[in-house]
Parts: sequence; C-alpha cells; structure tokens
Amino acid sequence: MDTRTSVGERTLAIELADQISAWLRDQLEWSGADRFVLGLSGGIDSAVVAGLAARAVGSDRVFAVMMPAASNPSDLESAALVAQAFGIPATTIDLTAPTQSLRAVLPSAPDVQERLGLPSAPPAEAVQLADANIKPRLRMATLYYVANLCRGIVLGTGNKTEAMIGYFTKYGDGGVDLLPIVDLYKREVREVARAIGVPQQVIERPPSAGLWQGQTDEDEIGITYDELDRTLEGIESGDTRDADPATVERVMQMVASSEHKRQRIPRFSRD
Repeated sequence: MDTRTSVGERTLAIELADQISAWLRDQLEWSGADRFVLGLSGGIDSAVVAGLAARAVGSDRVFAVMMPAASNPSDLESAALVAQAFGIPATTIDLTAPTQSLRAVLPSAPDVQERLGLPSAPPAEAVQLADANIKPRLRMATLYYVANLCRGIVLGTGNKTEAMIGYFTKYGDGGVDLLPIVDLYKREVREVARAIGVPQQVIERPPSAGLWQGQTDEDEIGITYDELDRTLEGIESGDTRDADPATVERVMQMVASSEHKRQRIPRFSRD
C-alpha cells in the first residue's frame, strides 16, 4: 500500500467529516431542537452518522435508538458497540411484537386480489417487499415518537449509492429530517468511518438492512457496492467507457425507476 495515498485519503476523509459536522451543528441550531435522534442498526452507515453527530454537537446531544425486530443478535451487539465507542446515550425498543401484531391484521395478497377482482395474485417479490417494508416504517414512527419526547430531530443514515438507485424505503428509512451522508458514496462512508474511529468490526460487517434473516444489501441488489460506486460515478460524470455495458444499463434502470423516491410529493396548485 502507498502510505502517502492512504495518508492523503485519511486527510480528505477528516476534512469531509469536519464539513459534515459543521453542517450538522448549523442545522441543529437553525432548527431550535435540543438534540439529534437516530436509529443505530449495527451497520457502518448509522455508525458514521452517529459519530459525526457526536463530533458536531457532543455525545450528550445525540440519542441513539436500537430497534430490533426478530433481528440477528449481532446487529444489536454492534449497535451497542458504536454507542459505547462515541459515548452516545442509547435505548433499545424491541419492535418484534409490534411488527407481528401489524402483520396479523393486514390483508394477505389473496385477500387484496379477491377484493379488487384481480385475475392473478401479485408476484412473490412484491409480496416479500411489502412485508419487508413494515419494519423500516415502524422504525420511522418509533424514531419520531422518541424525537417528540426529547425535542429532537431525526437523522437519516442513507448514503449516495443507495439514494441514487432508490435502495431505501419511502416513508421508512427515507422518512427523516436530515441526511448527513447522502452525498457520500459507500466507499467514502468507509473512509470517513476509519477516520472518525468507527469500530473495525462494524466497518467490516456485510451491509444489511435487516429486512429478513440472512438478508444482505449486495445480495438483494445483485451488484457489489464497489461496482455500484464505479458505475454510478461513471454515469454521473458522463463517462462509462470503462464500465460493463450490461451493468450500466441495469443501474440506469434502477435510477430511473426510483426517481419518484427522490422527488418531492407532487402538489396540486389552483390557478
């Protein structure tokens, strides 16, 4: 490894961390709120946001909420490690029972099919997605409940790679007040994580939204984050000559089909 390059990358990552921290500090002051509230999942994105928030306003003005829902126990362990590393007060709210209770009263795919007179049931992928999105939407409601109690504003943990392809749940993890790392590709999130002291075992964990047992982001997306970053950067710069054409086409389809997630809600205005 070229130590000069690694030192340069670390310097840039620290500068970026300082910029985001200053922005967060200004945003909290402008909002008039007392603190930041965020969900800690045990993954690198939420760990970086937690560290940047503590860097911005002090750990005592950040409140982390861990929200397992029949989750892998290691998720909670990693989240607790992050809270401890940055000295952030945290609480655990187990959403397993609420998730199960909501599922119990929701109509099944065949029920909806019958009531609407549809000729066929929705595809299995659509049913799985509808079910998986219950968790992030319950977590969003939980974070805002906690934020209301402590005069907080909710921090999102989405990065640029995920935002560009729409890999987030509308009104779930996409339902937040501020997005501190939404202009950072996944590789940049890793660089900032190393620079601000995110525990190494969290940095090395396979990214997962915890939507179901064994789920990983890269398996679900079907492309590694490194390849996604390279492809998206090529699309953004207008130069995809070095990218695989099939991957470029697939990623561009992801970007186009998720455009509605990145736009403000269309509003009717009277003439």
